[in-house]
Amino acid sequence: MTRFRSSLLATALLAAVAVPATIAATTAPAMAVEASAQTLSLAGEGSASAAPDQATVISGVTSEGQTASEAVGANGKAMTALIDAFKKAGIQAADLQTSGFSVQPRYAQPKEGSGEAPKIDGYEVRNQVTVRVRDLTKLGAVLDTAVTSGSNQIDGVNFGLADPAPVLDKAREAAVADARRKAELIAKAAGVKLGRILAIAEPGAEPPRPMMAYAMDKAAAVPVEAGESEFTARVNVTWEIAQ
Repeated sequence: MTRFRSSLLATALLAAVAVPATIAATTAPAMAVEASAQTLSLAGEGSASAAPDQATVISGVTSEGQTASEAVGANGKAMTALIDAFKKAGIQAADLQTSGFSVQPRYAQPKEGSGEAPKIDGYEVRNQVTVRVRDLTKLGAVLDTAVTSGSNQIDGVNFGLADPAPVLDKAREAAVADARRKAELIAKAAGVKLGRILAIAEPGAEPPRPMMAYAMDKAAAVPVEAGESEFTARVNVTWEIAQ
């Protein structure tokens, strides 16, 4: 009996000694993970530009009539003439797309103090078409065609690239380089070194910002300056800090 009790006591003591060792073994990796989790996250921005090779024009016709049917009929004739003129100017059917159509009542305001509600005295119809111009040398003529063919509404001219991917890639490269430049500067100031990249993400590229100027003149083709389309890209990069 004495030997049996001594054996149990020795086993208990060994177990008691082994517990701290186990705790230390599980704690050490946790501390190591915490130490390696030190990171540096920065955002970078870059831009690139190129001369545009195409443009879109939003042109339309606004018509009025005593009835909705009358206004729609007048607008339909005007828009048909406008679209035919675009096609004769060299615009393909695939580059013409209706982008807006609305029918709205027109109200006559009652006499002041009469207490009467406004009454409908006609209708207004608006129809818009988006025209893609793939040859910018024809853009001025297209704008002139719109004006001389009955368009009384031109909402804007937007320049762009048929394939913006190469320019966007340059902007992305510049954004990554900007993020690394700032990260290296901060790491040097802090007395640490950059390790491997843990994460990199692109929040979204900014749409191109065209610069252009034009003036309408029915006597001649509208003068147009295409300028350049600038693309901006942003990235978020996270580095591991190497001690």
